[in-house]
Amino acid sequence: MSVIALGLNHQTAPLDLRGRFALSPERMAPTLHAVRERLRLPSEVALVSTCNRTELYVGAEAGSAESLVGPAVDWFAGMGQIGASTLREHAYVLQGGAAARHAFRVASGLDSMVLGEPQILGQMKQAVREADQAGTLGTTLHQMFQRSFAVAKEVRSSTEIGNHSISMAAAIVRLAAQLFEDLGELKVLFVGAGEMIELVCTHFSARAPRQVVVANRTVERGERLARRFGGEAMRLSDLPQRLSEFDVVVSCTASSVPIVGLGAVERALKARRHRPMFMVDLAVPRDIEPEVARLSDVYLYTVDDLSTLVQSAGAKRQAAVAQAEAIIETGVQGFVSWLGQRDTVPLIQALQAQAAQWREAELARARKLLAKGESVDAVLEALSRGLTQKMMHGALVELQSGDGSRREQAADTVTRLFLRDGRDPRGLRH
Repeated sequence: MSVIALGLNHQTAPLDLRGRFALSPERMAPTLHAVRERLRLPSEVALVSTCNRTELYVGAEAGSAESLVGPAVDWFAGMGQIGASTLREHAYVLQGGAAARHAFRVASGLDSMVLGEPQILGQMKQAVREADQAGTLGTTLHQMFQRSFAVAKEVRSSTEIGNHSISMAAAIVRLAAQLFEDLGELKVLFVGAGEMIELVCTHFSARAPRQVVVANRTVERGERLARRFGGEAMRLSDLPQRLSEFDVVVSCTASSVPIVGLGAVERALKARRHRPMFMVDLAVPRDIEPEVARLSDVYLYTVDDLSTLVQSAGAKRQAAVAQAEAIIETGVQGFVSWLGQRDTVPLIQALQAQAAQWREAELARARKLLAKGESVDAVLEALSRGLTQKMMHGALVELQSGDGSRREQAADTVTRLFLRDGRDPRGLRH
């Protein structure tokens, strides 16, 4: 057996493209049946669909897995109503151990917008329940997902993967979570539209705030960034009038002078009736006047403040990631070994069936000899001799036929299977 993982996520595809592949709960079962019908073979299928990713997992016989990749890509592209070539630009296709490793990393939060976030584990468990209820899960995918859940549990209990910020952007989100009880209720304003603001916006969007607004000097660029995260854009000139609307303000522009002054923040706090504001100034020189930090209802952090937090936690987080990857790798090797064992099941069943036939034939022969009055000792001797000859026939034929290299290979195999002490009568030891 083998596993295929086909998907796109926040690292490979923009929001608008990911939106084409998002699946509501009521669409999940029909979609699972549709993809299995498209693949035709009796494949196992499961779908994981969140705001950050849509992934198709397929379990199939090892010999047919490769041939399923093309049809799976075509079906996936059709679901999103895009061309297969466009999909391949943004998608990943993984097989076997690589597919399992990806699933394990996703479940453990190592492939998330915010490293170590726990929500994805619950979303994967829901995806497995939906595939099970639809009748498309199967033994292979069930085993892979259950092992991924066990690995994720070990990662969370044995490492500090969720306890330390690995980046400045993640540190900002963690600080906001300490100040506000529910990040899902926040209104967040991003001032600027550069790379750093995009990264912070990505981390905040993973927590699904109530509102995301981007203010930028160039409105078009602000609109492009806002669309990626389902937000809105506003003119930078409107910032003083609208500042009171926001619980969180993150600023990083190239302005040579502060663009958020003390007076504007004081007026905003008054309009908010002194509900707290969390402000982050990532710009050098400053975007927010330093006097703002003196206001009792404002929590202002600068780039230097955040650097100190990140540096103090970075070494611990790197160690936690390394520990998590080691746990995941052990889990992957265990699953790959299980897959290999699954491939031998048909052979084991055939051997057992053959042995049963030999046993029945010799028993029938023994009963006939007993009915004719043969002695019990003679019948037992004949029974044991008959079974032994049948068991040894194939091995003896291989040893006595073929060329030298084939006989040598057969001799090694027979020694391992039949000579329990591993000693080869030719003087070799295995």
